[in-house]
Amino acid sequence: MRSLQAAGKELLRGAVQLVFPAVCGACHRSLNADESNFCSECRPALTTDPFSTCPLCAATVGFHASVEQGCPQCRTSSLHFEKAIRLGPYENLLREIILRMKNRNGETLAELIGELWAEYAEARLRVFTPDVVIPVPLHWWRRWNRGYNQSEALATMLASRLKLPCRPSWLRRIRHTPQQTSQTPSERRENVRGAFRAGSWASLRGKRVLLVDDVLTTGSTCSEAARALRKAGASQVSVAVLARSHNSGKM
Repeated sequence: MRSLQAAGKELLRGAVQLVFPAVCGACHRSLNADESNFCSECRPALTTDPFSTCPLCAATVGFHASVEQGCPQCRTSSLHFEKAIRLGPYENLLREIILRMKNRNGETLAELIGELWAEYAEARLRVFTPDVVIPVPLHWWRRWNRGYNQSEALATMLASRLKLPCRPSWLRRIRHTPQQTSQTPSERRENVRGAFRAGSWASLRGKRVLLVDDVLTTGSTCSEAARALRKAGASQVSVAVLARSHNSGKM
């Protein structure tokens, strides 16, 4: 059913492009014949990460930093996921795209950036050897207000590229949590504690999970989601996020 839905969306996208000229998903300028979804200027701006990153939490680190045991932000933290990668830092054009994705009409943009992300990150994601892709869920009330879950749209594109099943229903957010933008790291951890639960129908035992979200700040949300997946039997949880925001406090 999901493959039929994906094929239908692709046919619809093609039909729309026949009627309307293709434009860049970021800057909206008309695309040349050899450009796809994003123009030759926006594509590298979205996919080039100029910084070294921590392999555990994907935070920006110095080029010569020792990160075998994590970086100063996560080294003393108890994260329930094993490793994390990002497309880039939460700034400039990538930040703008993510904010636009959070609007009710942002689903198509989320699919476009997810497709671009999958293209550029495929090799790095395969190193995780995942068995299944699962997005971080929204609470049903927030999803209803937004109209879709941006993390699910991203996860669907990554799973399609990796030829893996995407199982959004295997993880649920069982309580509504306040926005965390102004909270301290400790407040964020408390805010999401117990907020996720794996479905009783989820076949997670022994599975290596690729957990997908749009932004990681302190890691609290992904860690709590990973904890629920591990509790349900997942053998490993790796995290893929579009962007890692700067967090000056400890995790």
